[in-house]
Amino acid sequence: MAADWPEATQKALENYMKAGGGFVSVHAADNCFPEWEEYNRMIGLGGWGGRNEKHGPYVYYTNEGKLVRDDSAGGSGAHGPEHQFPVTVRVHDHPVTKGMPKVWITAKDECYAKLRGPAENMTILATGKDMSGQAPTNRHEPVLMVLEYGKGRVFHTTLGHDDDSMESVGFIVSFLRGVEWAATGKVAQEIPEDFPTAEKSSSRKFELRK
Repeated sequence: MAADWPEATQKALENYMKAGGGFVSVHAADNCFPEWEEYNRMIGLGGWGGRNEKHGPYVYYTNEGKLVRDDSAGGSGAHGPEHQFPVTVRVHDHPVTKGMPKVWITAKDECYAKLRGPAENMTILATGKDMSGQAPTNRHEPVLMVLEYGKGRVFHTTLGHDDDSMESVGFIVSFLRGVEWAATGKVAQEIPEDFPTAEKSSSRKFELRK
């Protein structure tokens, strides 16, 4: 959770986005500002902070591959312990995900679940399935999303909990591609050879520079 921004700052971001700006929400950024209506429209789905059915539906994929918008009552935001889990790409022709394998494995990360929100003008590019044995749900939860807000573009990733998570090549590449898309509407970066597969995660260890 984050302290509320001053109203003038909120309006500045809203106006910037409506005019064609770019915004990227990473991991716990979607825990913030539950009562800021326009922020929730920007990120599409959020968790924690008292969010409930009044903030919008749960959105997820079933194990059979059906997209669901669930208006049932209940709180939002949950995850099991950090672990490696499979990400399933749902949209293969979007600039952010084009060229990615259908399924790839994260590094150790949190698989957010039970997110809910307005989910307007939102496309779920990829979902994650908690395989920790302590999963809060038995379904595929959104992990990579893109949204339109006014003339602006939003990339929302729920990945990236800590340093191990951010060393994941899957996180690095999806994040960089998402940032490029949010800024320009296009992606020039290729999928690298060390991108994870359905069988194996891959990481690039951070280098300490003096």
